[in-house]
Amino acid sequence: MKAAVFQGPGRLSWQDVPDPEIQDPGDAVVRVDVVTICGTDLHILKGDVPETTPGRVLGHEAVGTVVETGRDVRTVRPGDRVLVSCVSPCGRCRFCRESRYGQCLGGGGWILGHTIDGTQAEYVRAPFADLSLHPLPSAVDSHDAVLLADIFPTSYEVGVLAGEVRPADTVVIVGAGPVGLAAIATARLYSPGRIIAVDLDPSRLAVARELGADATVSVEEGPEQLVADLTDGLGADVVMEAVGVPEAFEMCTRMVRPAGRVANIGVHGEPVTLHLEDLWIKDVTITTGLVDTFSTPMLLRMLAAGRLPAERLITHRFELGQMEEAYDVFGRAAETGALKVALGGPEHTAVEVSAGSSGNGSSGPVAG
Repeated sequence: MKAAVFQGPGRLSWQDVPDPEIQDPGDAVVRVDVVTICGTDLHILKGDVPETTPGRVLGHEAVGTVVETGRDVRTVRPGDRVLVSCVSPCGRCRFCRESRYGQCLGGGGWILGHTIDGTQAEYVRAPFADLSLHPLPSAVDSHDAVLLADIFPTSYEVGVLAGEVRPADTVVIVGAGPVGLAAIATARLYSPGRIIAVDLDPSRLAVARELGADATVSVEEGPEQLVADLTDGLGADVVMEAVGVPEAFEMCTRMVRPAGRVANIGVHGEPVTLHLEDLWIKDVTITTGLVDTFSTPMLLRMLAAGRLPAERLITHRFELGQMEEAYDVFGRAAETGALKVALGGPEHTAVEVSAGSSGNGSSGPVAG
């Protein structure tokens, strides 16, 4: 099959790789129908994630069709259209039992496209399929659903829930990329008093207003002063960092009020200065986190009910074989206006399932 393979910092190729196979009774093999690229993939390409080594198939978000299952899989079967979650929980370790799936100790967590081959391919092996795959209702569009593999659960869990957004809060979101925009949409579920979006890109700030931001401000226009003016000098109740650069995080800590909350969502590839000489007296809570995806079933129900604006976030569509072009467009988002890019494979009128396959049994190798 073809897949997007990390070749080292700055180098990616769309090339032939071996077809995935069932390696554990809890695995499933999924034919990838729609896949997307994450900002974390760009961090990997830059060399910011040393655990991801050259030769790894990238990607941790997809919608596809199950073509093969291991003998222990109970909740999906060949032919099912599924969401492939960015987190693969074992379901048995201490952290999984606490619904902290991102910290899985049993061989799971964020492994797709990180420490095992990922979803930017024609087929993908999904470990712990009973918990990492989510069957999709027929009414849910695959291009919308793929945004619930990562960015919506991430923004909701690591941003909105960790930041404890409450009614009437002033919420500031630094970074109006896909995750920041999803944070705006999910923060609105808690009726904050106002949402302020901060970014460098006027087009992204325009989308932030469409999705419910009450005020938007460019970094050059002085967001700290705007927040002070709108809160009578108090500061924001909740500030979310959705960029992943030191300057953004430090700005967040300057905009939060005493006893407020800073929720870091961004992936940081270099050290950040924590100004405890200013913060120690302010009773500020700072949270970090990797998404756990415990909220994915609830978010899928909301998507099916038309309550999540997922469709607004996909700005570019490609065929699956245009992976290198899609990376180029997504990596130059400031020039191209890209938010999320979606790649879909050729149309399939039938699912190829080997003879003897069932929902609980292995069906043998999958043709690439």
